[in-house]
Amino acid sequence: MYVIMETGGKQYRVSEGQVVKVEKLDAAEGSKVTFDNVLVYSNDGKLELGNPYISGAKVEATVLENGKNAKVIVYKYKSKKASQCKNGHRQPFTAV
Repeated sequence: MYVIMETGGKQYRVSEGQVVKVEKLDAAEGSKVTFDNVLVYSNDGKLELGNPYISGAKVEATVLENGKNAKVIVYKYKSKKASQCKNGHRQPFTAV
């Protein structure tokens, strides 16, 4: 059994017991969250598609952790010029 759900502008394929890192949610660790935007539901080879969402379907999860991903380095350089710029970014996430 698996579900494709949407949160934070991204789509995730999840199944029961799986830990997924989604875009940061305003929820404390240990609290329950509900995702109502379910696009696809599959169980024992039977597939149900939404248009765009399946009405009445939802995914319930527990927040395990709020944190930041690994740092991504952004380096801009222009050849034959004295122009260099180095920046770093750490995207926040919520593990559910």
